[in-house]
Amino acid sequence: MKQGSIIKGEITAIKPYGAFVKIEPEHVGLIHISEFSDGFVRSIEDYVGIGDILDLYVLEVSSDKLSLSYKKIHKRKKRYDIKLTNGFAPLKENLKSWIKNYNYKNDD
Repeated sequence: MKQGSIIKGEITAIKPYGAFVKIEPEHVGLIHISEFSDGFVRSIEDYVGIGDILDLYVLEVSSDKLSLSYKKIHKRKKRYDIKLTNGFAPLKENLKSWIKNYNYKNDD
């Protein structure tokens, strides 16, 4: 097993800082919480559960311990990757009516 490999592992424990993974009988790995997503991770359980078997990317190998990544293989589309086909058309179409219907009374 070497850095850059893709391996299968079973989630054996979940802690606030990461998830422990069993890879073959003699190897244990850790997926640090920062390796689940490029965005904010509220809960690791949103990504994996105990007993899940998944493909993981090997970031680092040291003796019998592995540093693993979930996000390198399981990419999610980022909001800014989605193309907007309408552009600013809805804003242009509605802006005049929004301004016309705006209540200028002081709402204090």
